[in-house]
Amino acid sequence: MTNDVQPASGAFTLTKQDNGVAILTMDVPGESMNTLKAEFGEEISSMLDDIDGDSSIKGVVLTSGKSNSFVAGADISMLAACESAEDATAIAAGGQAIFDRIENMKATFVAAIHGPALGGGLELALACHYRICTDAASTQVGLPEVQLGLLPGSGGTQRLPRLIGIQQAMKMMLTGSSVRAKQAKKYGIVDDVVPYSVLLEVAEQFALKRKPEREAPQKGLMNKMLENTGPGKSMMFKKAREATFAKTKGNYPAPGYIIDVIETGVNDGIQAGLKAEAEAFGKLVMTPESFQLRQIFFATTEMKKENGVEGVKPEKMNKVGVLGGGLMGGGIAYVTSTKAGVPVRIKDVRAEGIANAMKYSYDILNKKVKKRFIRNSEMQKQMALLTGTLDYSGYQDADIVVEAVFEDLDLKQKMVADIEAHCQESTIFASNTSSIPITQIAAKAARPENVIGLHYFSPVDKMPLAEVIAHEKTSDQVISSTVEFAKKQGKTPVVVKDGAGFYVNRILAPYMNEAASLILAGEPIEHIDKSLVKFGFPVGPVKLLDEVGIDVGTKIIPFLVEAFGDRFTAPSAFDKVLADGRKGKKNKKGFYSYEGKKPGKEVDESIYSLLGLSPSSKLSEKEVAERCVLMMLNEAARCLDEGVIRNARDGDIGAIFGIGFPPFLGGPFRYMDTLGLSDVVARLNHYASTVGDKFSPADLLVKMAEGGETFY
Repeated sequence: MTNDVQPASGAFTLTKQDNGVAILTMDVPGESMNTLKAEFGEEISSMLDDIDGDSSIKGVVLTSGKSNSFVAGADISMLAACESAEDATAIAAGGQAIFDRIENMKATFVAAIHGPALGGGLELALACHYRICTDAASTQVGLPEVQLGLLPGSGGTQRLPRLIGIQQAMKMMLTGSSVRAKQAKKYGIVDDVVPYSVLLEVAEQFALKRKPEREAPQKGLMNKMLENTGPGKSMMFKKAREATFAKTKGNYPAPGYIIDVIETGVNDGIQAGLKAEAEAFGKLVMTPESFQLRQIFFATTEMKKENGVEGVKPEKMNKVGVLGGGLMGGGIAYVTSTKAGVPVRIKDVRAEGIANAMKYSYDILNKKVKKRFIRNSEMQKQMALLTGTLDYSGYQDADIVVEAVFEDLDLKQKMVADIEAHCQESTIFASNTSSIPITQIAAKAARPENVIGLHYFSPVDKMPLAEVIAHEKTSDQVISSTVEFAKKQGKTPVVVKDGAGFYVNRILAPYMNEAASLILAGEPIEHIDKSLVKFGFPVGPVKLLDEVGIDVGTKIIPFLVEAFGDRFTAPSAFDKVLADGRKGKKNKKGFYSYEGKKPGKEVDESIYSLLGLSPSSKLSEKEVAERCVLMMLNEAARCLDEGVIRNARDGDIGAIFGIGFPPFLGGPFRYMDTLGLSDVVARLNHYASTVGDKFSPADLLVKMAEGGETFY
């Protein structure tokens, strides 16, 4: 077979073969993954001209030169240059034009997908006539634009519904979630799933076929009625809007636009749909919500590239010990074995503890097997990485030991001594404490430089944040190695300075305390929670306390009072609630009722008589949210001032990933910049004079407000 290779000046290479199939390879130079950039337009156009002008080319296979991915999406950094909605609309229209041209080419185009094909990457594949993907675990397709406050702007809102049906396509776009190879085939997104070794071979066979005449995608009578009749369509879009608004509380504009644009395409045809898509994309690029969500994306991308300490290379962790088989221990073992792929030795004082920790992983993996995300053999392989012990056998070669035992200082110090006695001189001791300063845990250590905090959030398999807490004697090497280890577990690690509550719990405590003060002032519990959900938190503060456990949530308070004084003193309500045996969801007794038809959905009215209250609302939703949030913002500013966090960026990511601070507001520091620091100080002063000293603004805020400064 003779190949005629067109030299690649940029990201694309065209290889003409004498079997009538040309291979168009995308390989963006100097980048680990392919992303689509506006400036590729001319290059692609000239390649398409070449293909059009060569009658010997019957089919084209579009593939990636990267071994790990197809196309990870469009390069969103180009959106920063847009000065108006029209600029952004022009970018979308440019992408649409190229993909339209691919769809209308004489030759049959086949996308050969291995690894992620996301956003613009999937839109490119949708413009091809066939799609073949590999069965690899890394292969996934999706349109995640909504997570950046955007919608798919290169034809995705129009082509996906026509290919797989309106409801399934809408669900994918509104959630932004991607699907694996098997699901992609089931939904009809791809035409075949094959092993990587034969991907190109099969794609070439498809490239020599005629273009497909695709059937309408509706399956089942109910879907036909909904998607193919006027009243059915109206009802379907109406329900989608209601469900979306119930979820977003109107805080995110993108989902509403996604529904509108799909509906336009369905009712008025694909050309009208594409025009509406490009215009909506342009409008969304200019919204403050999308701006903040894109900043979060850039910040986390930046953080992935950083070492814990600049210039200090991390050591690899080949074997891990986990002390304690509780909920946290089980979760830590799970992310270590499944994400980091490292063997884990779980130690507990009871055999049941080890069994429970193993069951944590088994339950999650078994669900994945049942849903056919993974094979049974893959589950067996991951379970085989977990072993248990009642003593320290098998600990002699552990590189890092993560401690997740009870919050008891003596016990934790004993664990440090045990690990120093049974492990290597270089073994890192990482404590998952949520409240005890690491300095105290390391106080009696023979090798304090190996002791560090590694604080996970519950549930460990879902929460993306980990706080890495260095005390004064922790070595730079240990910091860098621990940060890298947390990344391997799939976490976004934020390095914070040691001290009571570290960062996340320290800014959460005043927020929760303020919610408790409002209860004692007679505000109804559901009014408080609704106010903060409307503000943008995933759950309200009182519900959150029930979820975490009232005993666990309040355990940190004494440490904070000891370190920072009265402003952290919790209202007496918590003591009374705990004395009544209420721990929240876990013992089905808390602020909310766990009996009846809606467990955990309605307030347990008996809480009011316990506290001697008859609730009646005096404050608006806005005032309730403002009081709780200002306490958090003020504390975040103090943390930055004291060097607890390295910069405002880390503080924003920590609050968003650790406690669900509303992502569309960009985090506490970006939110304060948006409000204006002089306004933040004025509101704090207002409450300091009307409610109490705890609202006195942090020195840093006063100073920055006077100088007209911002955090970014």
